[in-house]
Amino acid sequence: MIRRAVVLLALLPLLGGCDAPWDDSGDRAMTAREFPPADRPVAPTVSTKWSTEEARDRVNEAEDVMDSADVRPGMTVADIGAGDGYYTVRLAQRVGAGGRVLAQDIIPEVIERLADRVARERLDNVSLKLGAVDDPRLPAASFDRVFMVHMYHEIGEPYAFLWRLRPALRAGGQVIVVDGDRPIADHGTPFRLLVCEFEAVGYKLVSYDDKQHAGGYLARFVPEGKRPEPDAITVCDNP
Repeated sequence: MIRRAVVLLALLPLLGGCDAPWDDSGDRAMTAREFPPADRPVAPTVSTKWSTEEARDRVNEAEDVMDSADVRPGMTVADIGAGDGYYTVRLAQRVGAGGRVLAQDIIPEVIERLADRVARERLDNVSLKLGAVDDPRLPAASFDRVFMVHMYHEIGEPYAFLWRLRPALRAGGQVIVVDGDRPIADHGTPFRLLVCEFEAVGYKLVSYDDKQHAGGYLARFVPEGKRPEPDAITVCDNP
């Protein structure tokens, strides 16, 4: 109980002090106005769970994904859209005491529930962060891997989000996306659209793996060249 209280007290300034990402009229995020809107829908968040943890572990999902992403002890990784913490917990185990995991989500209640789990499972190498629809709010030059698992199709401002994510990567850092190659309306991201949106803000695809047991594909991206100015970003067509 004491540990849980400490975790939640540490979160109070974070949960209460972040700028609201949407204005009162429901317009685009105020801080994303300088970026072009995506020419595609945004899938609603219907659940923080893609499947049960037991079912995912039966097909060795997390271990296989972490192996493909070359996650090693001592690394610092981010779990974007962490939800109930399926990957957060397993990443924490993989990177070990010498590594760090930052679990991020944009829903305060989700962060609070995850704080309970982090305290209960004594994950001393895990920190929590409240993000925004247009900004992951990650510290610069901090991460060897950034994971986005079954959540990319829920990002409301992909160009602003990816543009602001890029400085968080260390030299050699990678962004790992796991999603389904299907329409966004069906809670997936067409692979061609994913690659186009990443390339539009200065990333390069380095590998693609079929991961049907994980719900689709795994794509790895690295920064390449300079980030374009926001008003120079070319919007991708939705296939």
